[in-house]
Parts: sequence; structure tokens; C-alpha cells
Amino acid sequence: MANPDYRTLAAQARTDADAAKLDNVRDRCLRSEAAFLAMAKRQELGDRNRARREAEAQATAHAGADAEPAASAFPEPS
Repeated sequence: MANPDYRTLAAQARTDADAAKLDNVRDRCLRSEAAFLAMAKRQELGDRNRARREAEAQATAHAGADAEPAASAFPEPS
């Protein structure tokens, strides 16, 4: 599922706030902008953490593949 572009939504809310003629509408749009910006920050943090975890998992997998195979707990029959 694609993530929404919260920064674009925040920019649209700001545009709507600037065009609003009523104070309550302007306030609502500014609250929306703040909420969208907060969601964008959380999304970016989640994306950074996911990328870090994936890189660590990949590095661990490569390190395990490069290491010598561990001796088997069960000796091979003669």
C-alpha cells in the first residue's frame, strides 16, 4: 500500500488556510497542516528506521554467509 504524501497534503491545507475568509475555517486548515506535518515526520522516521533495520539484516546475512560453516552437532557417519 502506498503511503500518502503528507507534505503535499500539508501544503494544500496551508493554501486552503490562506484562502479562507472565515476564522474558524482558517484555524481548521492550520490544524490540518500541523497534523499532516507531524504525520510526515513520523513517516520519515519510520522509513529511516526500516532502512536501517534492513541494512543491518542484510549485513548480518552477508557476514553469516562469509563465515566458515559451523561444525555440525552430529558427526557424519563413517
